[in-house]
Amino acid sequence: MQLVVARIGRAHGIKGEVTVEVRTDEPELRLAPGAVLATDPAGTGPLTIATGRVHSGRLLLRFEGVGDRTAAEALRNTLLIAEIDPEELPEGEDEYYDHQLIDLDVVTEDGTEVGRITEISHLPTQDLFIVERPDGTEVMIPFVEEIVTGIDLEEQRAVIAPPPGLIDDRAEIASSRDDAGDDPKDLSGDDAEGTPGDGS
Repeated sequence: MQLVVARIGRAHGIKGEVTVEVRTDEPELRLAPGAVLATDPAGTGPLTIATGRVHSGRLLLRFEGVGDRTAAEALRNTLLIAEIDPEELPEGEDEYYDHQLIDLDVVTEDGTEVGRITEISHLPTQDLFIVERPDGTEVMIPFVEEIVTGIDLEEQRAVIAPPPGLIDDRAEIASSRDDAGDDPKDLSGDDAEGTPGDGS
């Protein structure tokens, strides 16, 4: 099974180093010197990592055969892809590879359908589930234990306890405000919750 582990960014310096946007929870394993990675587009690879280091909070890689800034810049926006065993599991408890989470059904703790995980976004501060809802819109759900309360790979579902406003439809919120009438206390209460992460 193939797993996208990084995207190459801009060239750094004049000796062929590039910045990379990490898309794996295990960069020390997937992006270590000696790792051979397929690429998308395929014509630029495979690429073998020669060196890696962290500079100003960013991971810098240099690949074998890429020795100057021009060659490094030509790799910009290339996806780096690792080949992994589908049966392989992360070492840590309650850790998952992206391919294990993609396509899981997302439901609330009371069984309400939210949607299906289509992508995992790895941000510097946290990971996000990109969830496609039944109406085709998307919502972003932080992958933190306070919100994602359970992952059941056998049942192929993720259970969440979303805070108010995270997955509410704007239409539903508007309807609830209409139902509240002209009471300014009700309206201010709704506004205070906001709609962070609303993907509609």
